[in-house]
Amino acid sequence: MNRPTVVLVHGAFADASTYGPVTRALLDAGLAVTAPAVPNRGLSADAEAVRWAVAHIDGPVVLVGHSYGGAVITVAGDAPNVVALVYLAGYALAEGESLAQLQGGFPDSDLPPALVQTPFPPSAGEGVDVTVAPERFPEVVAADVDPRLAAVLAASQRPLAAAAFTEPAPLAAWRTTPAWGLVCTSDRAINPDVQRYGYQRANATISEVDSSHLVMLSHPAEVAELITAVVAAVEQRG
Repeated sequence: MNRPTVVLVHGAFADASTYGPVTRALLDAGLAVTAPAVPNRGLSADAEAVRWAVAHIDGPVVLVGHSYGGAVITVAGDAPNVVALVYLAGYALAEGESLAQLQGGFPDSDLPPALVQTPFPPSAGEGVDVTVAPERFPEVVAADVDPRLAAVLAASQRPLAAAAFTEPAPLAAWRTTPAWGLVCTSDRAINPDVQRYGYQRANATISEVDSSHLVMLSHPAEVAELITAVVAAVEQRG
């Protein structure tokens, strides 16, 4: 087997820059890495964009998804060259299940009352975008991230189309692909029990870290270590 490429899929209200420290660590470890931009327009459309990026990689792929990106890799992970799924504070959906349905089985996090809805611009058709109120972003999403960086992230959010919350997953790639999941035990955006439940259902190898939602920025070394361990496990399995 060729050495896998690591594909880092960001979540809602963010872009690939949130993986910056992890990307640097993985590159320093000699791994090939790509972090595509996710449109954040809807689950199927976003999964198709990621699947397209994966299809243009020559060789096996370890697909990593943070937060909403976990739902995206759950669907995009059926690409034939994906050999492992890694969830970071993410949604491991089942077939036919939406984000709202999975979250609805557990107590709410602090995220729902912090969300702000904005209509699409006229040129984009009908629809609503969702972001986190900037004044709430640090405490809800980035409590253990440097406050100056958290303020920048709050001001530069990539919105998520509201429809993504209710769109069901057409498939669950973890049914046939090995999965790993990192639970962030101090996450105030996604209830840690939502994370654990999804990972357990996916028969994932689970680890935990005392982190806020943006674990890639607050604990980049631990995230990079997890990903490199998954790469090593895949290579050993051959």
